[in-house]
Amino acid sequence: MWSVDDIGDLTGRVALVTGASGGIGRETAQVLRGRGATVLAPGRDELDLGDLASVRAFAAGFPHERLDLLVNNAGLMIPPYGLTADGFETQIGVNHLGPFALTGLLLDRLLAAPGARVVTVSSNGHKRGVIDLDDLHFTRRKYVPMTAYAQSKLANLLFAAALHRRLAGTAVLSVAAHPGAARTGLMRTSPLLFRFVVSRRTRWAFSWLIQDPFPAALPILRAATEPEPAFYYGPGGWGEFTGRPVEAPTAPAVSDVGLQDRLWAESEHLTGVTYGLLTRAPGSR
Repeated sequence: MWSVDDIGDLTGRVALVTGASGGIGRETAQVLRGRGATVLAPGRDELDLGDLASVRAFAAGFPHERLDLLVNNAGLMIPPYGLTADGFETQIGVNHLGPFALTGLLLDRLLAAPGARVVTVSSNGHKRGVIDLDDLHFTRRKYVPMTAYAQSKLANLLFAAALHRRLAGTAVLSVAAHPGAARTGLMRTSPLLFRFVVSRRTRWAFSWLIQDPFPAALPILRAATEPEPAFYYGPGGWGEFTGRPVEAPTAPAVSDVGLQDRLWAESEHLTGVTYGLLTRAPGSR
């Protein structure tokens, strides 16, 4: 049974964990630091994934010549309708397009670190997701927060899978993970029932359904440090809500190479970030 005790010495390695000011990201960063890694954990005042100018400025000022581990953890969950600084629907913008741009802009640092790894944090909710490339930003259809969230989380896995293919032949690996259901501030804009279930005051009643941040971070940590990782990890308990980190199944859409490539092309178009250091992905159409 995997645990943090299986994580080896990370001394000398540089890690970047987004969304590490609290919750799962903070737990992830603390464990990595405890194993000796140099961990960067920028707040929104340093790196705002909802503002491509901020993403570009952060990448341009990145203080290390190499990056051994990038954990794309920051995200939003079912907020009211809104737009990012660049006019993207907030959830697809912050959860997918911001990390897509950040990863591409730091690609040279990743390629400079033998054995580097990108971990993209998704959600079991991706199984409800549908990518609407004609209306990613809900300008034509009714905005439903959970629909937009599921779309963004499916986009996370399509990106991780497409990046995995594009990195073939390099020393960099792209994997993914999901934390299950976690008692964090991510649900602060969710419906009242959700907030009731994840409240610390109701922890005694719902511990079987909702994890605290530390156990929820374990799938991410396993994806980040397992010597020969599976593509995707999540909690192994009922419904993948809680439990020890195990290899997790993905929705069939994640394996759709054509969809991966179409989303990739649209993401490059929207962000203006291209992955020029990588050749065309194997199997691309």
